[in-house]
Amino acid sequence: MQDWSAQQYLLFEAERSRPAIDLVNRVPPRPRGLIVDLGCGPGNSTRLLVERFPSSEVIGVDTSIDMLTTARTELPGVQFALASAATWRPTAPANLIFANAVMQWVPRHIEVLKELAAALAPDGALAVQMPDNYDEPSHILMREVASRPRYRYKLARVGASREPIGQLQDYFEALSLLCPSVDIWRTTYLHRLSSPGAIVEWVKGTGLRPYLAALTASERDDFLFQYSAEIAHAYPPRANGEALLPFPRLFIVAER
Repeated sequence: MQDWSAQQYLLFEAERSRPAIDLVNRVPPRPRGLIVDLGCGPGNSTRLLVERFPSSEVIGVDTSIDMLTTARTELPGVQFALASAATWRPTAPANLIFANAVMQWVPRHIEVLKELAAALAPDGALAVQMPDNYDEPSHILMREVASRPRYRYKLARVGASREPIGQLQDYFEALSLLCPSVDIWRTTYLHRLSSPGAIVEWVKGTGLRPYLAALTASERDDFLFQYSAEIAHAYPPRANGEALLPFPRLFIVAER
């Protein structure tokens, strides 16, 4: 699979950073210690953590070389590691493990969240945000186009690269075994984008990436043509040409 593109991801930096800002603001003040940004991407969430907790050691972790290259350029004083959220664990108890928009890509992510909670220091916190848009038109249409005859064979298993979000009580039951305080909520953001085509550009940096990575150049062009037509129908432009993208997200803050 092709590496993530920091450039594509950051086309919508302000919109992508907003849930991270909201999550950081819900994390209680932490004593000085280790803070991990798990799935740090290009470092936009890492910067928030450095600014919020300036006396703590902050480590960013990601699987993408391109994302880490951008993060290291933007934050030269921060340590970054190339590793998977599925398997990376801190070598010492962490005061805060921050996982913004990454756990939906991790198999068995509820079990992984339990392991991360167990890696917290006393009074430590696990803060998680996951897109909960698997059943939104933007993602339903990915799967629908992928099921068409030209792509069915190549893309039959691509949808499995993302794990569906569980029920709210699933996360509460799993994390409350280790954390006496578990706060869970769901928010739907309404993003005002320049056009329906901007929605396609948005998902090219995230959910659409595994589909496009499995196709040849000509297949990608045709897939995007068909998908763009479906998106324009599902998210019709307003009178000024703009499109509105509802985007539900799940948040968790669990404290030991």
